[in-house]
Amino acid sequence: MRAKLAAVLVAVWAAAVLSGCGTDSGYDRSAEGRGGDPAEDIIEMSFYYPVDVGGPLTPTIESMVGEFMEANPKVKVRPVYTGNYDDTTVKTEAAIQGKNPPDVAILRATELFTLLDMDAIVPLDEFISQEQGSDYLSDFYPALLANAQTGGKTYGIPFQRSTVVLYYNKDAFAAAGLDPGRPPETWEQLAAMAKQLTRPGRWGIEIPSSAPTVSTWMLQALALQNGRNLMSEDGKAVYYDTAENRESLQYWLDLSRKHQAMPASIIDWETAPRDFLQGKTAMMFHTTGNLANVKLNAPFDFGVSAPPKNKRLGTPTGGGNFFIFKGIPKKNQEAAWKFIKWMTEPERVAKWSIDTGYVAVRKSAYETESMKQYIRAFPAALVGRQQLHYAQAELSTHNNDRVTKALSDGIQRALTGKAAPEEALRTAQEEADRALAPFASPVSAGSGSD
Repeated sequence: MRAKLAAVLVAVWAAAVLSGCGTDSGYDRSAEGRGGDPAEDIIEMSFYYPVDVGGPLTPTIESMVGEFMEANPKVKVRPVYTGNYDDTTVKTEAAIQGKNPPDVAILRATELFTLLDMDAIVPLDEFISQEQGSDYLSDFYPALLANAQTGGKTYGIPFQRSTVVLYYNKDAFAAAGLDPGRPPETWEQLAAMAKQLTRPGRWGIEIPSSAPTVSTWMLQALALQNGRNLMSEDGKAVYYDTAENRESLQYWLDLSRKHQAMPASIIDWETAPRDFLQGKTAMMFHTTGNLANVKLNAPFDFGVSAPPKNKRLGTPTGGGNFFIFKGIPKKNQEAAWKFIKWMTEPERVAKWSIDTGYVAVRKSAYETESMKQYIRAFPAALVGRQQLHYAQAELSTHNNDRVTKALSDGIQRALTGKAAPEEALRTAQEEADRALAPFASPVSAGSGSD
């Protein structure tokens, strides 16, 4: 399906490029440097970016791009909104295969191994060395760099990053006789409170389960709260079929089947925040990237907390990193780095976090006056940062689409009653092992089953 979709998009993309409508209109890179025209000193570059949460983020991005070009008149950036993360990945891969890659893009951080297998991105260490090297990188949170580095090299710079958090309706808590200042701290408390909050027309909790990257992200949060991460650091092995993960998936299933506090169906990514804002669910697991949307639109008092623990607190990181692509002139790569550096300066990182709810990726961003003022007025903005002390890398492997889909298919079979958690995860492990067989190493090879 992914290959067919990519083929269709290549054709659509090519037609759009020729027409100059609706996407990056392209430019003749082979003509760069031809003499005489003052415009030859202008570096033009394309920038692909996704929007995968609620809220008017496109104007925010394009405003930041405009400010960059005002400060850097020799660089012309063409921002290209490319849909959600999945759309952006497919369009970027189509552009790479068509030998017309973007100069810079924000892609889901978990695409790292896929991009490396395509030989599509450049390591950024040369550029980083110009920025005080390790001192520059040390300002980024290690949990966010985990999906940006491999083999001793850095390939991505965190920007649009998130964690899984629990949103809860304080008014609904009070009406149900619960303390609005005390969200659930354990799985047991979450199940009990969700059951108490459920009434006709309102569920106690919603955990989105649509699309491969949504369902796996949510199960990964539960897995980390109950044991270890789902994959090896080298991206060559996964650990789906474990006793801890079977327990985690059973708990998720029990919220609907046993406790009847959650819909017994697949919950769409976009539906959960909409239901929360409309009072159709009292709690939800979702991304910090929806924080600004909820803050702006909730007609009730709400709270934000870390998702409850079982054995420990746990969340994967999520969201997107900046990548620079091969197949473009060196001066475009240098301009792309200038753009990334500008976009991730502390003041802009702070502004991006305030405007969106995404976690501010640099420690120094929390020392800016704008962020200090924002946190004083809205302490919930600190939850995501606090989670970075124990957050771990999001599921990312070689052959990532197939490996992720194997787990997502298993999750959805379990949630829809087509398979028990044991069967669902065993099948997912077997499929993932087959997908990773060409990449297996002596250290990472082998099933996660126990």
